[in-house]
Amino acid sequence: MFSKILVAIDGSEISRRAFSRAVELAKQNKAELHVIYVIESGIVSPAPVDTTWELIYERFEKEGHQVIAELAEDAKQQGVTVEPHIEAGHAGDTIIEISTKIDADLIVVGSLGKSKLDRLLLGSVSSYVVNYGKTNILIVRT
Repeated sequence: MFSKILVAIDGSEISRRAFSRAVELAKQNKAELHVIYVIESGIVSPAPVDTTWELIYERFEKEGHQVIAELAEDAKQQGVTVEPHIEAGHAGDTIIEISTKIDADLIVVGSLGKSKLDRLLLGSVSSYVVNYGKTNILIVRT
């Protein structure tokens, strides 16, 4: 039914559950599995980059690589290969943009991100993806 699945992760427990569900679906459908970690643009300054912002960006980028590597290893043990994407930008827009670029027919996201404060400041990424995504979307709840 699905041939390309994109799952969004942020290192939170709910995103790990979303990833597990995406792995199950990829196995069932013999689908490609893409995983995306977005460094939120609200965290990265659009002004000229100074050392502080560079360090913050590098920290999030390192975290993204670590989380994806860990999850990709879990998926590999289950016979699923993961195609990683680490991007910077507005999380919702970037998820939708990459899903279009890879021609995903399913986007999997968790119902909440790392912090409830993010939801207040940035809006709910899952709500954004549901409202503006152009493909099937699976929201994994806590």
